[in-house]
Amino acid sequence: MLLREALREARGRLAQAGAAEADTDAWLLLSWCLDMSLADYALHSAQELNPADEKRYFAAVGRRAERIPLQYITGEQEFMGLPMKVTPDVLIPRQDTETAVQECLRRLGGEERVLDLCTGSGCILISLLHACPGLSGVGADISGAALQVARENARRNSVSAQFVEGDLFEPVEGQFDLIVSNPPYIPTGELGGLEAEVRDHEPVLALDGSSDGLLFYRRITAEAPRYLKRGGFLVYEIGWDQGEAVKDILEQAGFGEVTIVRDLAGLPRVAVARYGAQPQQQRRDGDV
Repeated sequence: MLLREALREARGRLAQAGAAEADTDAWLLLSWCLDMSLADYALHSAQELNPADEKRYFAAVGRRAERIPLQYITGEQEFMGLPMKVTPDVLIPRQDTETAVQECLRRLGGEERVLDLCTGSGCILISLLHACPGLSGVGADISGAALQVARENARRNSVSAQFVEGDLFEPVEGQFDLIVSNPPYIPTGELGGLEAEVRDHEPVLALDGSSDGLLFYRRITAEAPRYLKRGGFLVYEIGWDQGEAVKDILEQAGFGEVTIVRDLAGLPRVAVARYGAQPQQQRRDGDV
């Protein structure tokens, strides 16, 4: 089978299976299997694919046709320009979450201590430590398997972080200048309606935010003052329709300077609040 024929066949199989980005995924899997650039493909698309590579390629295509996420097949996802290992034990890092990292960076000077709750792959904390070498950080997660991935990602990206296992603040000691979290926030009743890649393959533990999706915002907000230095920041990733609800939770708990920040798609994506500030919202251009 020629390279171009294999790519065409893979596109058809993925499209028939309902993969949303069949053309892109077929190419990315070919590139991954053969370690091939687009320029290489342009030069060699009329060449025969050797039997071993053909078998490997269509095995990967078959897994993707089962709606297994591409990143769980390749084992990697880029986040904030850094390579992150991913396995089915962790959520796949998404571009939306980069908004939370950017908001943290706006509030850090480089010598602070940061806590990342529900750290998962560690992508948020590792990105912050990589961007600000003077920072120190702790990542906490209830999943030991997720923490193994986070530790590997810290090693891959040459940053030093402490990772601790337990339920939210349970294993955490000391105080922090900033606490950031991308907690589970999908309402339980909506899990069944998620796309197959998420519903059937990403960890439910990292998705299910209870009946209204707000359980972890309530829990973290209530406990955070014990761990935040006065004037420190609490930063959340939120669902696109949760801005007002999370804002209310933060203000009722006495946090001030509450800001809801939109992502690149223009949707509410991040909530930022300050401990010890006046409990009133301060708006900026582009905020909700």
